[in-house]
Amino acid sequence: MTSPTPNSRSGPLKGIKVVEIAGIGPGPMCAMLMADLGASVLRINRTVETDLGVKRELKHSLTLRNRDAVSVDLKQAGATDFVLDLIAQADGLIDPFRPGVLERLGLGPQPCLARNPRLVYGRMTGWGQDGPMAQAAGHDLNYIALTGVLNAIGREGQPPSPPLNLLGDYGGGALYLAFGMTSAMLEARSSGLGQVVDAAMFEGAASLATQFHGLVASGGWGLLRGTNYLDGGAPYYDCYPCSDGKWLSVAPIEERFYREFLQKLELDPSQLPDRSQRSQWPALRNLFATRIASKTRDEWAAIFQGSDACVAPVLDFLEARQHPHALARGSYVEVDGVVQPAPAPRFSRTPANMPGPPRSARNEDAAASLAGWMSPQQVAQWQERGLLKPL
Repeated sequence: MTSPTPNSRSGPLKGIKVVEIAGIGPGPMCAMLMADLGASVLRINRTVETDLGVKRELKHSLTLRNRDAVSVDLKQAGATDFVLDLIAQADGLIDPFRPGVLERLGLGPQPCLARNPRLVYGRMTGWGQDGPMAQAAGHDLNYIALTGVLNAIGREGQPPSPPLNLLGDYGGGALYLAFGMTSAMLEARSSGLGQVVDAAMFEGAASLATQFHGLVASGGWGLLRGTNYLDGGAPYYDCYPCSDGKWLSVAPIEERFYREFLQKLELDPSQLPDRSQRSQWPALRNLFATRIASKTRDEWAAIFQGSDACVAPVLDFLEARQHPHALARGSYVEVDGVVQPAPAPRFSRTPANMPGPPRSARNEDAAASLAGWMSPQQVAQWQERGLLKPL
């Protein structure tokens, strides 16, 4: 991979142009995903180096990678016209605000689509654009709580376990918005018409759980968390501590994988409780726990290496970067001294560039940041009007 410049991007979304209004969580992640795959994304910051989430050095704000940025006070006179000039040539817009915020700034769907009828207007919210909770504040944990997903994650008899912010913000939010916007852009190529994409993290997380609604309806999934075969209830789908205090993930659901798992543990299947009987799960769990606790995590990893037993060591973020499989595939890259995941997925004919580091929004060189969007003369005109001041 090679580091991209604004006019030398590659990837399947090369040629797509997206205006991103700066936000936190799923909005930047969606923009990163699209930029990673070749789209030219321009971030509009409200203030210099805006980081509305956890404060950190710009180069560590990895979801801001791969795109240029400028700072504009959207309430300043002329700011609406400036953004509309960008929208006039964009394929998509990412709106990270609660319903009505951009409308109050004169940048709602109606004026934007009037300026550019083929624009895909992507709206990222927790609860959606309407409904009784549309204006309520919330975070990832709240959105997945109302879907039933959070209630299903955790140990029996223990509180629900927050799954980082992967299921609401990123799985149910950023991924669904990126997929929705890309789908609408594809449709716009034939119709010539854009549309609004209403991506709610609440609904995206619910969609991710589609399979489990079917299992509940079939009677194959209990509502008590930690008692089912994919939530840690089954002894053959869980994590076990090793002698060094590190952990081993175990997931041999299918019978042939289970037999290999037992063989690697040197356990005789004929002497074990029947795993098809849930009443036997506690006894089986104790046997597995005792056996796995007899060796270190890395000793077990070596024993199971190359097998079909569906066993893997539980790594931390630093260890994950150095795993032989990740190293062999180049799954992580170093950009500006920061190790981070490489763009995914991979494409055989239109591979993505090496990610570029997050870029400053200080307007120090606005003409360069806006290359491909405006001419230097146009940038100068906006500067004369008081926008794009160096900060």
